[in-house]
Amino acid sequence: MDRILYTAMSGAKQSMDQQSVVSHNLANAGTSGFRAQLHAMRAVPVEGDGLLPTRVSVAATTPGADFSPGPMSTTGRDLDVAIEGNGWLAVQAPDGTEAYTRRGDIQVDGDGVLRIAGHPVIGDDGPMVVPLGARLSMGADGTVSAIGEGQQADALVDVGRIKLVDPGEAPLVRGDDGLFRAPAGALPQDEAVRLASGTLEGSNVSAIESMVSMIDVARRYEMQMKVISTADENAQRANSLLSLQG
Repeated sequence: MDRILYTAMSGAKQSMDQQSVVSHNLANAGTSGFRAQLHAMRAVPVEGDGLLPTRVSVAATTPGADFSPGPMSTTGRDLDVAIEGNGWLAVQAPDGTEAYTRRGDIQVDGDGVLRIAGHPVIGDDGPMVVPLGARLSMGADGTVSAIGEGQQADALVDVGRIKLVDPGEAPLVRGDDGLFRAPAGALPQDEAVRLASGTLEGSNVSAIESMVSMIDVARRYEMQMKVISTADENAQRANSLLSLQG
């Protein structure tokens, strides 16, 4: 079998994987705090007996995520928060570990637990619980204050503080659940991280750039499939010539 088939096949597979990443980013272009996933490919020489040094294959690299900030939008909702500058909100992942997100559309469930996209928000003593029916407000340092139903403003009490962290130069790693984690374990509270209440940070995905990338990857895949088809046609013609000579 012509070795060009393996070369084109490896390129086609990586193009399909890249298309999956682009599609995932495009689907989350409207998700608050989403960080675009990056995908890159590199040429790898194919080594082996009888192979020319010009034979190369394609391998994927794992460059991680794009951590550039997304656009800020004012919502006026007390439970919508956005990180000012660097920093992350701590949440509890489905496996019970501590994870981090930039998403800030906080909700209160039926048990009074603060949640982001279904994940409990972590406070000083684990998942944060607030009084049901109370009006909540967020401080710049992550402090959550509550006013009971029918009470006056002077009855405002602090019910906890959201854990805010800053990984600094240490890169966070995206998990399959879309949350980010620190390779060395849970990060400490960072007093310098600040929240903006009534504001949400949008996705840093550019829908236009993603659409252009999707078209480019699709054309690249078609080109690689054309190479496979041409190699197959050449093999059939060679077989025909050999049959005539026999």
